[in-house]
Amino acid sequence: MYMLSNVLKNLSRKYATRLYPFQTRPAFEGFRGRLVNKIEDCIFCKSCQIKCPSQCITVDPKAGTWDCDPFACVYCSVCVDACPTQCLSMVNVHRAPAPEKFVVQLQGTPRRSKKAEKAEAPAAPQAAETASE
Repeated sequence: MYMLSNVLKNLSRKYATRLYPFQTRPAFEGFRGRLVNKIEDCIFCKSCQIKCPSQCITVDPKAGTWDCDPFACVYCSVCVDACPTQCLSMVNVHRAPAPEKFVVQLQGTPRRSKKAEKAEAPAAPQAAETASE
């Protein structure tokens, strides 16, 4: 019976949590948000790729490409400190919960398992028996 008073108090109070995508709060001071690269200043030296503890940065100096996997990044800013040209920086904004380009859309027919493929595969031609007459 003593739990009934707690239940009634909790029903009359406001929510204890936020509805995140709809209600956001400002970022804390010193928050390391999204990693940004000014690609025109980058010399593709790979020092950020070497220093990255989560190995989320890939640099290809021959092709002139720099890529960071935001889902593997731990936002430690070690790469920012290691950059000799200071072209990397952390922006004080939160990343969106699920960008549209990472949403998986199933198209076409589903993949079959290897067992199903083997069962449907035509039987291998058997070697002709040579009879010596």
